[in-house]
Parts: sequence; structure tokens; C-alpha cells
Amino acid sequence: MPASSIATDVRGVLATALATSLASVYTSVPETVIPPAVVIVPDSPYLETTTIGKSVTRVKINMTVSAAVAYNNNAGALNQLEVLIIALIGLMPTGYVVGDVSQPTIISVGASNILSADLSVSTYYTQT
Repeated sequence: MPASSIATDVRGVLATALATSLASVYTSVPETVIPPAVVIVPDSPYLETTTIGKSVTRVKINMTVSAAVAYNNNAGALNQLEVLIIALIGLMPTGYVVGDVSQPTIISVGASNILSADLSVSTYYTQT
């Protein structure tokens, strides 16, 4: 049996659960963000140790799930972002905890403007 990994067993599981027709889901920052999009990235602190001196390594993993939509119309973009965020919260897998959602922010990516908000998400991981 191959060793477990955070990429597969945490971010991969989260990305699969968040897969929706509302947005493309990425487990790391893509070279090009095409909205609507959901991007899973490490938060700070990223890993919090929960065991010391044990034979099993267990950590709490903190991530940011960034939801992004095209910013073409203020009211329309905000509504689309809110719909996406509510959908993401409802799709969270068991064992993943959603914290606060940040204030929406306009981000310039290339020639495009994107409206984005971050969800704080955490879970526990045990290395096997």
C-alpha cells in the first residue's frame, strides 16, 4: 500500500468534493485563472502538529479555499460569488471545518478583473 500524502488525501479529497458545475476546481494555483474558479492553497499556519514523540504523525492542516468569479458587473458578480460560496460550504466533506469567509476583493489578473473571497478550511491528517 503506498504511503498517504497531503496532496492526494487532503487537497485531492477536498477538490473532488468541491467539484461543481459552478466553477473549475484547482488543488494549487493555476498558471491562468479562468473564472469562475475555486483554488485550494495553504493557509498560515499551514501545518499544526498535534502529536509529539509518537509513532504516528498527525497534523492539523489549514487551507484557504479561494472562490473567484468574473467582475463584469458589481451586483451580478457579488451575487454569483455568494452563490458559489454557499455551494462550496454545502459541499464540504465530513471532517473538514469551514471557518470565516473573507470580504470580497477585486483582483486584477492580466487584463481581467476577478471578484474573490477566501474561505478558511481545516482538517486533520495522519501519515500512514
